[in-house]
Amino acid sequence: MDRSLSALGFADVPALRPLTYPGRPVTVPTLLIGGELWDLEPAPGGRLGTWPAGGPSREPLDALLARLGEASTGERHPVIAVGSNASPAQLHHKLTRPDRPAVVPMIPVEVEGIAVGCSAHIGRYGYVASAPHTAPATRTPLVVSWLDADQLRAVDATEHPNYRRTLLPGADFPMTLPSGERLGGGYLYVGVCGVLLSPGATATPLPGGGDQSALLAGLLAASSRLRTLLGPDPHTWVTRASADPTIRKEGTQVFQDEGWALPQPAFLRYLEDETTWPAEPRGYELLSGLR
Repeated sequence: MDRSLSALGFADVPALRPLTYPGRPVTVPTLLIGGELWDLEPAPGGRLGTWPAGGPSREPLDALLARLGEASTGERHPVIAVGSNASPAQLHHKLTRPDRPAVVPMIPVEVEGIAVGCSAHIGRYGYVASAPHTAPATRTPLVVSWLDADQLRAVDATEHPNYRRTLLPGADFPMTLPSGERLGGGYLYVGVCGVLLSPGATATPLPGGGDQSALLAGLLAASSRLRTLLGPDPHTWVTRASADPTIRKEGTQVFQDEGWALPQPAFLRYLEDETTWPAEPRGYELLSGLR
């Protein structure tokens, strides 16, 4: 069977086609290996490294990673995606180098206490990306990618300066894998500008992760300043915004001026010291101490 991203329906890369943001996420445990996706089979109660990986041998994931010369799961860093980092096509685009294809386990995980909103800024590719906000008693299915140290540094570079990396403890934000295992913690990128409120609503965050064209059309309809700056339609928005950082900055300021930006101070206590980026982060095994 052809396991390539395109054959499996994951061809769209939001960085290249902004209106496809956030891209298609994985919905089952998966190993991104080069430009292919291999299935991972959760072992009930077992650590991720023991899960059988796709392929003829069905060998445990850590054994496969060792054979490929890649970091084991215990040496990797769980990163919670609320936007395009849940798309294997976007991760492949961000992380693959000519001499080193990306190898990343990507696992759907249920996370309690956060929900997906829209960041109150316009990103470098012209789209309005997703960002997390606190949502007590909410359980949200998200994707956690296990990145090695170099991959995490690469993703840091794509998120800075509009996002800051936090380390969420599992005691405060329970995270459950399909195997039933509970993570001790995970990294999460939090929007510096906060999240967008629904235009016309007093304190309701605008849901993220949906159709980008519909999102931009709604924002254009709600603001004459945005229509003048970025209109008349979503295609014009992403074309203008991706080409000009000044326009992105002005559009982001409109969000503030319209009163649509909702800060997320509850995440501040979990911030990593960004002055140390790229720091050597804590891996999967060490995060177990956060339980």
